[in-house]
Amino acid sequence: MPLPPLPGRPRPGRAPLLPLLLLLLLAGPARPISFQLPGKARKCLREEIHRDTLVTGEYEISAPPGSSTGPSANLKITDSAGHILYAKEDATKGKFAFTTEDYDMFEACFESKLPVGTGRMPDQLVTLDMKHGVEAKNYEEIAKVEKLKPLEVELRRLEDLSESIVNDFAYMKKREEEMRDTNESTNTRVLYFSIFSMCCLIGLATWQVFYLRRFFKAKKLIE
Repeated sequence: MPLPPLPGRPRPGRAPLLPLLLLLLLAGPARPISFQLPGKARKCLREEIHRDTLVTGEYEISAPPGSSTGPSANLKITDSAGHILYAKEDATKGKFAFTTEDYDMFEACFESKLPVGTGRMPDQLVTLDMKHGVEAKNYEEIAKVEKLKPLEVELRRLEDLSESIVNDFAYMKKREEEMRDTNESTNTRVLYFSIFSMCCLIGLATWQVFYLRRFFKAKKLIE
C-alpha cells in the first residue's frame, strides 16, 4: 500500500504542469468591449502595445432602437504622435489591422455624428474586439498553409505565447535597468549639488565673518 505524500511536498508529476497551466490561463480569449455612445459625443480607448506587434480589430456600431436613421459615427486610431493608423467615416461595421513600429500608446476614438435626441432616446451601442500579438494571429490559416495537425497548432500557439511572455519580461527588465540608471544619475547629481551648496554656504559664512570683523574694526567697536 503506497504511503500518502508528506504535507508541503508536491506530488510527483505536478510541478512540470505549472508553467503549462499558467500559459493556458494567459492564453484565454479576450472579450470584446461594449459601451454606449451618446449623440455628439466622443469616447476613446487607450492601450500600450510593444513594437513590431500585429494588431487586429473588429468593430460594430448599432443604431439606437426606434431611430429613423442608421448608426452614424467616425472611427480613428492614432498613436501618441498623432499619426493616423486607421480612419473610417460613417463607420457601421468593419475590421482593421496594422503593425506597430515602436512601443507606444495607441488610441481608438469613436465620435458620434447623431444629434442629441430629445426625451429618452437610447444611445448607440459600440462593440470593439481588439487583439494584438498572439491573439491577433489566425492559427487556422497557419494550419492550412503549413498543414499542421490540431496538436501542432496548439503547440505553435503556446510557443508563440511563451515567446511573447519572455519578450515582456525582457522589456520590463530593460525598463528596470533604465529606471535604475536614471535613479543613480539623479542621486549623483543631487550629491554634487549638495556639496556645491555646502561650499557656497561655507564661503558665504566665511565672507560674512571677515566683513563684519572689518566693519566692527572700522567702527572701533573691537580691536
